[in-house]
Amino acid sequence: MNITLLKALVALVPTSVLLSASVVLFLRGKTVSSLLQLLGAGCLVMVVLTHVSEALQLFPWMHWGSEHSAGHYLDFTSAVLGLTLFPWVICFTRLQSDALKSALEIHGWLEARRPGSGIVNNADD
Repeated sequence: MNITLLKALVALVPTSVLLSASVVLFLRGKTVSSLLQLLGAGCLVMVVLTHVSEALQLFPWMHWGSEHSAGHYLDFTSAVLGLTLFPWVICFTRLQSDALKSALEIHGWLEARRPGSGIVNNADD
């Protein structure tokens, strides 16, 4: 078995899990961030599939592994988009969630549950 194929098949497992989780997240709540996360995960799967195609020598007209070829640019573009969109969306979602919690706490709609916030638990008395 070709070592490139083996590496690509091993990488296919976690990227498929990321794609599946992103699909479920998108179907639960169709938001812009879940769509961008789905696109990022799809790009990462595309990177792995280009390496599978290279190892199996599928689509020889793509000239896999050659500089300035369609296969090279497909692989590179997918990698850049996947490694940009997927982590960016996770960070953005986290920041958005923290900002929402802070805004709710400021307006008094959500009680602060931080240690030392002055909330007394009277159930122990």
